Formats: sequence, structure tokens, C-alpha cells
Amino acid sequence: MPTVKFKRRQDGFGELTGAPFDVDAFLLQPLVARIATGNLVVRPTWYLWEDESFWVFSGAWSRMAKRLRVDPGFELAVDTCDPRTGKVLQVIGRGEGSVVPFDTERGRRKLTRYLGPDESLWDDRFAIGGTVEDIWWIRLTPDTLWVSDQSFRPSIDHP
Repeated sequence: MPTVKFKRRQDGFGELTGAPFDVDAFLLQPLVARIATGNLVVRPTWYLWEDESFWVFSGAWSRMAKRLRVDPGFELAVDTCDPRTGKVLQVIGRGEGSVVPFDTERGRRKLTRYLGPDESLWDDRFAIGGTVEDIWWIRLTPDTLWVSDQSFRPSIDHP
């Protein structure tokens, strides 16, 4: 199936009609994305898809904010591949990133996707509370989304 390209309009992407699958439902899954920024730096990351943007944690431990302040361009890929069923889905966004203050409630929404709703069971390093001076958001707002279903008929059995 061909790739469908969506360009952001002044009012956003709107309905992604014509996509080969439900893009919002796909991006709501707790998948790993890969972000590429200037100088061919690629990093895996957890993300939150909200307000037509990808939201990624960053902070004093990361150089991503510094890179984006120098060159805000990015490309981000979220994909799945299941060799047993042949299902291969991809969403690739390209646009500009920005560094914005951390919002605790958005942080909880993101972590709940990956760690579950019971914060008492989360690893201590994911605790959100008190002041969050050393953490901020990277907001990756794509100008373009490529949506592709590259599924195939499997030719071998996988366990």
C-alpha cells in the first residue's frame, strides 16, 4: 500500500482521511519512537502524541534541547513490525522542535501509557512530584506526516 503524505495546514492536520490505518489510535500505543536531530543524531524515546505534536522528556542529562536550540529540525519515526502476521505500520513526522516548560499532568499521561496507572508500582526514577526544575519538554510539531502500511504476507512460521 502506498505512503500517504499529510501537510500541516494553518489549522493543523485535521482529519487524516485517506490514511491506511487509524493514525491517532496507532500513536496512542506505548511504542518507542526514534528521533533524528542535526548532525545525524538518532535516539530512541518514549513519546506522547497530543495536540498534533510529539512530546518527549528532556532535561539536564540530555543534549537534545541544546541541539534543537541550534537547529530545530527533526525527523521522528514510530513503527511496528510483526513477522508472524506481516503487519508493518509506520508514521514518520518531520518538522521543528522546541523546548518548553514541564507540565506534570502531561508527564503523568505519558508515563501512564508505558508504566500503567498505579504510580506506586513505577520504578522510583519515574516519580513525578514536587519541583521539576531539571526536566522539560521537547515538543516536536511535525509539518509533514508520512503514514504507511507496508504489511506483507508472511512466508515463514515464527514462534
